[in-house]
Parts: sequence; structure tokens; C-alpha cells
Amino acid sequence: MSNAPAAPDLHGRRILLGLSGGVACYKAAELVRLLVKAGASVQVVMTEAACRFITPVTMQALSNHPVYTDQWDARADNNMAHINLSRQADAILIAPASADFIAKLVQGRADDLLALLCLARPQSHEQRVPLLVAPAMNREMWAHPATQRNVAQLRADGAIVLGPDAGDQACGEIGDGRMLEPEALCDELIAHFQPKLLAGRRVLITAGPTFEAIDPVRGITNLSSGKMGFAIARAAQEAGAQVTLVAGPVHLPTPRHVARIDVQSARQMFDAVLPAADGHDVFIATAAVADWRPAAENAHKIKKDGKKVAPTFELTENPDILASVAALPAGRRPWCVGFAAESQDLARHAREKLVRKNVPLVVGNLGPATFGQDHNTLLLVDARGERELPHGPKLTLARRLVQEIAERLAATPGPA
Repeated sequence: MSNAPAAPDLHGRRILLGLSGGVACYKAAELVRLLVKAGASVQVVMTEAACRFITPVTMQALSNHPVYTDQWDARADNNMAHINLSRQADAILIAPASADFIAKLVQGRADDLLALLCLARPQSHEQRVPLLVAPAMNREMWAHPATQRNVAQLRADGAIVLGPDAGDQACGEIGDGRMLEPEALCDELIAHFQPKLLAGRRVLITAGPTFEAIDPVRGITNLSSGKMGFAIARAAQEAGAQVTLVAGPVHLPTPRHVARIDVQSARQMFDAVLPAADGHDVFIATAAVADWRPAAENAHKIKKDGKKVAPTFELTENPDILASVAALPAGRRPWCVGFAAESQDLARHAREKLVRKNVPLVVGNLGPATFGQDHNTLLLVDARGERELPHGPKLTLARRLVQEIAERLAATPGPA
């Protein structure tokens, strides 16, 4: 088993970060810190207007690279910084991108170094340097027809537009136009570089525990944190899938661009999953669903009232979500992945589940060792045998699992 730490998400990537004029430049400092922490080499290029909001000294200190601000910068031997910088980058991210700078990009203007290098960036399939743009401006400027036309043309020209977000603005107004937060921009850049193994696929995922009420304040549940399921949702979205996440009662942020449905009980999860299942290509049942629930829920809290005898209540079986999806008719049945959270005899129990649920893949893990943790070890069990995905961060394992699913889908003839 390998315990080597996973490489940072942007390890070896060369990112050119461009700053145009806007108060959101203050967020660029944190963005550089996050990108460097993720393993990227960050080269900052600033417009004259950007230098009014944050200094090149700050950006140089955070990036550990000299900052470029002038198209006539003579540091390059050939005096062609716009060529050299654009050729050295794996991606160009403009954050913040002001309304004026977006207009420059659309018009092909080249009157400053940042606009010039964007125009000069390689765009052939073999050498293409992607351009990602994070707009930041007042809500009225964002909503103006001229800006909307420019953004539409920017997308048509092949740029990737990230955001904007909505909320409080520096001017005191509230609305669309805020630059995405640095963490969101870093995640978007990480996702951009992930292979699009599930492009065009629709993936339905369950995550977390369920809660089966005994009375208004007590219930039957388990220790699942939902972290593995949420990591799989993020990894599937990064891989290009359209993802729907049905989540039990957990307190985790929704991965970007993932549609989330919150439920409490196993029956609620069943009612959310079954109607949606035949509209998806893949179903990944990561949730730790309670097998049993009280046959009747008490309307009021069960009181102790000095009694020495513990109350008793009858249990009844919950619907089997994975087996029900796997039993859908061909053509309506997604490709199913089950999860087996066990406390012992992992391989045996996972294989029994594979047969009992009639699914092509079961992923086993030891629940007590992983519930609430950020790391996991997975055992893949299918008709061919068993294979372990070694201990590592849950997101790393989720990406490995997505790759495994994509390979199996490619080898599966016709509909499930």
C-alpha cells in the first residue's frame, strides 16, 4: 500500500494571472496564495489601472516572480514579453476582468501588455493556451447591453467566463457583478485541467447518512459525514458530467455546478432518487442509508418521567434504493455503483452486496476507519475480482473512481 502524499492539484502548471483595474484586485492576493499552495507557478501581469488598487510589490512577494506591467519591458532578450509570457503559460486567468478589459478582448485591442499577450496567445489545437475570464464590475455595468454582448462574444471566441457572483458590492449596491471568491476561482482552474472523462454524461449520486425519526427530537442515524459522496460529486463534475447530488443531513458546501437535493430519511431519499434515475447515465449510491426505521413515529418526545423501563418500538425495513434502481428496465436503468461500508470482512461483504444488488461495481470501505475523516481506502469489487485504491485524500480517490467508472462505461456495449 502506498502512503505517498498526493501531488497538489495544480502541480507543475504555469498560470499567467492578469489583473485589470477594479477594487476586486484585493482578492487577487489571496488567489495567488491559493494557486501557489495548489502547486502552480504563477506569473502576474498587471495593467496600469490594476496598479492603482494593489501594488506589484505585493503580487511579486506572493508569487515569487517579478511582475510585468509594461509592454515595453526590456527584461526579455528579444523585448517581446507579450510573446514569451503567452508561450510559457498553461492557462491565462484574468481576475479581475473589468468591463473595459473585456471590451478590449472582444475588439482585439492591444494597447497594454495584458491585452497584447491575450491577443498573441497560441490558439491552435496543438499549442492552445486557454483564456479564463472572471468579470468584476458594478451591477449596472454588468447588466448593460454592451457588456452582455461583449461577454457573449467572448464566449463565442472560445474564452471561459467564470461568474460573476451576486452580492454586496464596493459601491454599496447589491446585485450581479462581484468577482468569484478566490477559493472558487482556484477550484474552477483545478477543474479546468481535469480530463473530461464523463463529458456529456448525467450522474446521480447519494451521499451522507439518513435520519429515521423516533420522535420529534430523537432518531436512528449513523456516523457518515458525506465527505466521500461530496468528493465524488465534485470529481464527476470536474470530469464534465452533469451531476445531481441527493444528500442526507450533512453540513457540507455543495460542489460548484452540482445540483443538490437535501433529504432526511431513507424514504425521502428513495422518493428523490427513483423518479430521477432513468434520466441519468450513472447512479453512485454512496449514502449510508439506514436499513430500518421505527414502524411508527411518536408525535411527541418520549418522556422518561422517572420510569426505570426503557421504551420499546417496532422497526420496519426501509426501501432498498440501490436494488430498486438496479432493477429498472433496460433503457431506463443507469450504470450502478454501490458502496459497502463495513466493519469487518470487507471483501466478502462487498462481493455479497455485488451479487445481491445485481450491480456491476461495488466500492467497499471500512466505515469506522473513514467516517468523518478526509482520507479513505477503497476496495473495488466487480465480476473480474478485487482491486484496492490505496489510502489517500477522498478527492484523490474520487477522481480515481471516476476514471474507473469512465473506463467501464466505455467498455459497456449499448444501454445499461
